[in-house]
Amino acid sequence: QVRLVESGGGLAQPGGSLRLSCVASGFVFDTYAMSWARQVPGKGLQWVAGIYADGSETHYQDSVKGRFTISRDNAKNTVFLQMNDLQPEDTALYHCTKDNQARPLVFEYDSWGPGTQVTVSS
Repeated sequence: QVRLVESGGGLAQPGGSLRLSCVASGFVFDTYAMSWARQVPGKGLQWVAGIYADGSETHYQDSVKGRFTISRDNAKNTVFLQMNDLQPEDTALYHCTKDNQARPLVFEYDSWGPGTQVTVSS
């Protein structure tokens, strides 16, 4: 079955950086787009960034453009999220998510991991 395991979260100061990783198993990794989504208490998953199966295109939510970078290593079944210039409003539980297409017009998710907590505070 699909398994997604995130790591790399923690406490960062405003303006700081964190790099999230997600190791995937249970499916053919390089045939599906992947995304990162985040959740704050009381709200649903909010899509943050997505990457096509072959890594040829990346897309971002407007609030993170220029600060976050999504990437993937298909040889290691791993997707990353480099987060720079973190702000308090980025505080959330970050989930790695699997799409059901390789090159979606709209990123969606059919599976997600338990998440890794990111807290931005001085």
